[in-house]
Amino acid sequence: MFHKLLCLTAFFVMAEKQILFAQTGSAAEPVRYIGGVTIDPSVHEGRLRWAIGAESVQVMRANRSHTDIATDSGWTYNHAPFLAYWNNTFYYQYLSNPVDEHITPGQTLLVTSKDGKNWDTPQIVFPPYQAPEGVQIPAGYDGYMMHQRMGFYVAPNGRLLALAFYGHTENPFQKGGIGRVVREIYKDGKWGPVYFIRYETHANWNESNTSYPYYTRSKDTGFVNACNALLNDRLKTLQWKDEDNENEPMFRDNIADDRLSAFSYFRRKDGKIVGLWKKSKVALSDDEGRTFTEPVKAPTLLMSGGKNWGQNTDDGRIAMVYNPIESSEYRYPLITVTSNDGIIFNDMLLVQGEVPPRRFYGRWKDFGPCYTRGIIEGNGNPPGNDMWLVYSMNKEDMWISRIPVPVRYSVSGPVYDDFNSLTPGGAISEWITYSPKWSPVSVAAFPSASNKSLCLQDEDPYDYARAIRVFRETTDAEIEFKVYPGQHHTGELSIDITDRYGNRPVRLHFNDKGKIAVDNGSELKPLGSYTSKRWYTIRLKIHAAVNGRFSLYLDEKEVLKDALLAEAVTSVERISFRTGPYRDLPSRTTPNETPEPPLPGADKKVPRAVFYIDDVRLSGN
Repeated sequence: MFHKLLCLTAFFVMAEKQILFAQTGSAAEPVRYIGGVTIDPSVHEGRLRWAIGAESVQVMRANRSHTDIATDSGWTYNHAPFLAYWNNTFYYQYLSNPVDEHITPGQTLLVTSKDGKNWDTPQIVFPPYQAPEGVQIPAGYDGYMMHQRMGFYVAPNGRLLALAFYGHTENPFQKGGIGRVVREIYKDGKWGPVYFIRYETHANWNESNTSYPYYTRSKDTGFVNACNALLNDRLKTLQWKDEDNENEPMFRDNIADDRLSAFSYFRRKDGKIVGLWKKSKVALSDDEGRTFTEPVKAPTLLMSGGKNWGQNTDDGRIAMVYNPIESSEYRYPLITVTSNDGIIFNDMLLVQGEVPPRRFYGRWKDFGPCYTRGIIEGNGNPPGNDMWLVYSMNKEDMWISRIPVPVRYSVSGPVYDDFNSLTPGGAISEWITYSPKWSPVSVAAFPSASNKSLCLQDEDPYDYARAIRVFRETTDAEIEFKVYPGQHHTGELSIDITDRYGNRPVRLHFNDKGKIAVDNGSELKPLGSYTSKRWYTIRLKIHAAVNGRFSLYLDEKEVLKDALLAEAVTSVERISFRTGPYRDLPSRTTPNETPEPPLPGADKKVPRAVFYIDDVRLSGN
């Protein structure tokens, strides 16, 4: 009997400890997503709602034969971006290889912008590694490459450092690494010389057998002091652990698990640091990152080989940004979840729901927006209340997204947008925009400086411009807007009214043959011809109930009455303008690693098409 009581007591003690240790917010489960919303992997947008005002701009479009790179490299594997804001300027860094991931040669590029929308020509800030004469590539490796988890550091003395990591193809990690390099970026736009800030000493690399001197050789004491500050910043150098020797004191005292990858962090409301890694790993630190609890897998965070980016936002809240899918080869969509306390996260919303075709095959070039990073604590805060995020698309093109905070998904009351109060080329309030370099979206001083409009241009053979406006979710909607086609024999404009899941019950088309058509149920119904350089007023009356219907008016004339919805929905909440057909390819079944030639004409623009949108009115019951 005593033995049974002892066992029973032990059972309840263990159960009590398990309950205690499993408490959300504790080391056993530092964060939890409670939204209950997950993605539908069959569509690019995942059937999620958008973060209102999300603006996505292509920073660099890969082009093999007509490049925009300063040295005309024409390399089509581009990846691993980082962002800083310093000296009233955005600094954007990314690495590049000719074709494939982890294949020599490799270089790192830097591109700048004053507003986050218009970007200068990328410059090579860290060139392909050239070993000193007489130094041989170690056995088992094949050339040199770049791989880095950290790009910038703003030191306490105000100096801006750019950093990168040289290693060996095709395993740059730990003993495959050479070391981390650094150079200063000056306020006049020039750069200082390249130094090593850390050698892979356990692989026997040092100043005598590498191509750049050690940073302490610099005669600039401010630069040396900035490097020293970085070396003593435990939270920042923890980003280096992927490539470095995990047995070094700067890492060993933090976390012994060498399987962790791509560290980011945020500060919880109670002051604790929450460390985030790939594959849903999370840990806590209450001593500024000197030590962490044992990392655990957060069961409510669905992710794979893509990064989990975490940051504190200007509204006093916390955001995480990641791809909510367990497939590493198909990394879409890109979402954010937000929290008041850094423990409980909710509202999974779209940051980027587009996946354009991959124009150039390359090894391990995963589909979708990959390896998201924001501005790490201390590396600047741009004007305005926005979260800035950088990522590669298909590990090919480089992108940036601006998300206004507080992050939200709903709108109350009627909408009327005439764009007259906005600045041409500036932010487009309340609109979600997707703006490739060859298909930009902007506010234009058209038809006049006082009467502005929204402009969608398109010269891209494989992508499109897109603008989305969310309105109050409703069963019965009345929608009116004006369209001005700049041409009628090239380009197209597709206009969709969608529900909260992205279903498209109403679909209107200005095609490249000068025709207007609309989907009436499963039938595409022609409405007549259109001409260029004139405004068309379109009004829709939508009843999105069981067996829903809609009517369409063109220049105040009813041209379609009680038409069938193309898809059954129970409500509608947004309008989408797109200069190309709807797409959900590549899909989760599109071959990712099957070699194929570049898409035909990928490097050449198509004839330019432009459409202006104005006086968008959205109302409903």
